[in-house]
Amino acid sequence: MAKCSICGTKIQETFMKKMIGTVVKDEKGKKHIVCNACQQKFSNDKAEMLKAKK
Repeated sequence: MAKCSICGTKIQETFMKKMIGTVVKDEKGKKHIVCNACQQKFSNDKAEMLKAKK
């Protein structure tokens, strides 16, 4: 199981092992996994999500 890059909680998966959340890439191309709760909290704004990253 993966953890959210912002809040650190475990990201839920469907029965087909797909994560429930999103992946955000930074300017260097590195992928950061974000849960649904954080995605809604930052209203899908990529820049705000990357600033709040741990």
